[in-house]
Formats: sequence, C-alpha cells, structure tokens
Amino acid sequence: MAKTRKADRVTRLRRLLRSSEGATAIEFAILAIPFMMIVFATFETFIAFTGEQLVSNAVDTMARRVRTGQITFGLGRTTDMKEVDFRTEFCKQISVMITCSNTEAAVADKLWIDLEQVTNFADIPTAVPLKLTNGGKNKDLDTSQIKYTPGGAGKINMLRAYYRWPITTDLVRPYISNIQSEGATKGQFLIVATSAFQNENYP
Repeated sequence: MAKTRKADRVTRLRRLLRSSEGATAIEFAILAIPFMMIVFATFETFIAFTGEQLVSNAVDTMARRVRTGQITFGLGRTTDMKEVDFRTEFCKQISVMITCSNTEAAVADKLWIDLEQVTNFADIPTAVPLKLTNGGKNKDLDTSQIKYTPGGAGKINMLRAYYRWPITTDLVRPYISNIQSEGATKGQFLIVATSAFQNENYP
C-alpha cells in the first residue's frame, strides 16, 4: 500500500514537471513589463521632439513677423507689442500641442522668450544660459539673462525660445532630462529654438 502511494506521488510529480499549462501566461507577464516600458519611453520621446519642432516653427513665424515690421516695439504704432503681448501671441502659435497656463504670458514658468537687439551677428550668443541648482548637482535655465529689447527697422535681432518640457516616464527621464529646477525632485527636457535675423527697412 505504501509503495502504491509513493508511486502515485512520483507519478503526479512527473506530470507536474511535464505540464506546460500557464507557461505562456508566465512568459508574457515577464516580457510585458519591459516591453511596455520601452513602448512608453519611445512614445514620450517622440512627443517631446514633436514639441521641440512646434516651438521651432513658432520661433520662425514670430521672427518673420518681427523682421517684416508686423510686430514692432516702442514705436507708438498699432503693431507695437509689449513682452506680455508677444508671449501671448507666441502661446497661440504653439497651442496645437502645448497649452500655456492662464498666467504663463504674464509670469513665465515653463515658456521663456529672449528677444533682443545685437550690434552684429558675431555678438549673438551661441550657448544656452545655465546656472547650477540643488547645491551644484544639477543645471537650470538662468532666466536673469533673458531680455525683451527688440530692435527696429534694419536692426539685427535674436529670438530664442526656451520651454521646460515635463517628462512623465521615469525610464526615459535620465536620457533626455537636461535641466532641473531648484528644489525639484525630477528633471525636465529643455527645448531651445533660435532665430537670428536683420529686420527689413520697413517705413
């Protein structure tokens, strides 16, 4: 009797070891997590770079309007735009995908616009103004160097837009995050777009 029970146990154990039921589900569970992480990271990277292209197109559009005199500054014309007005118009250009907050035009948080006159093209800065944050561990945009001093007809101007793009997926964050605000726990992707031009000699 004991031998029969022992033989039954051995038989059941062999059947269990040979059984493949549920193996597919287990394999899927093991592979699904890294697969979905890669999918989400790819999707977020694509969206971030699409946003970068959108900001770049907005810079080109606004630069063309400044260059042709459709937007002026301090000339006493209906085309004059103060900094808040310019930022509001810029927000409209990127509203297809990026929504500025109700206070973004007046108080910059994510979107920063640097529009300034320069003496010649050689004076145009090539580096992004950055400062150290969080005890020197990270870098962030140095907003103290951002100006709104556009020149008039025939003047050389530089228009540069900065946008702090929030990153959702932690998997991709270490690879595209390049700034981190003071006191923040997560980094952001700084989008930068620049246009340098000489205004037309509009009347």
